Amino acid sequence: MDAQDFRRIALSLPGAEESSHMGAPDFRVGGRIFATLASQRQGYGNLMLTLEQQAAFVEDAPDVFVPIAGGWGRMGATHIRLAAANEDVLAGALRTAWKLRLEKNGKPGRKKQAAPESTRAAKKTRRKP
Repeated sequence: MDAQDFRRIALSLPGAEESSHMGAPDFRVGGRIFATLASQRQGYGNLMLTLEQQAAFVEDAPDVFVPIAGGWGRMGATHIRLAAANEDVLAGALRTAWKLRLEKNGKPGRKKQAAPESTRAAKKTRRKP
């Protein structure tokens, strides 16, 4: 697998869109990132997972999945070694990250709507006791 396979599979997921964050390709659903190609030059795709999901993927396939170094990795961000993954593994991992993002978004396949103007204005005018 390679970056083009990652892109193809990510974009095949319902509601997925490609965007860019800090100059790197990312993949979003409902306007929120579930995967990136920020490390594609090193041969990785990146998945936004829970710590539990990350641990399960790493335990099942340590030659394919690696926690991202630092704070992001401690929050579940995970590298997938593209050359070591097959189509089924890559598709399953991307689907897991996509599904998690949908669950976090609260409304499958739809962007969160901004609070009505009156709500935002009320929050700004509230005073702390």
